[in-house]
Amino acid sequence: MIDADLGGGVIKQRVPRSGQGRSGGFRTIVLYRTESRALFVDGFAKSDRDNIDDDDLGMFRMLAAEFLNYDAKQVGKLVKAGAWIEVKRDGDQAQE
Repeated sequence: MIDADLGGGVIKQRVPRSGQGRSGGFRTIVLYRTESRALFVDGFAKSDRDNIDDDDLGMFRMLAAEFLNYDAKQVGKLVKAGAWIEVKRDGDQAQE
């Protein structure tokens, strides 16, 4: 379920804050390709920042165009180097 599709592989998701629900919680920016990859790239409290600006959105779209096309080998190198952290869902198997 996507809260806001910002185009170009960029989505905004609301994350609830304990006791305040989703509207008073956090916003996350995720680079996303269906059934392929999701990359968390930014997060902020709605109380600190209402939204991202056009410059930020342009940068996130450029990152999406690059990162969402990485193959498993490129991703593996970034994870091994510590530049990216891989998070798996329960039941997912690690890919070598």
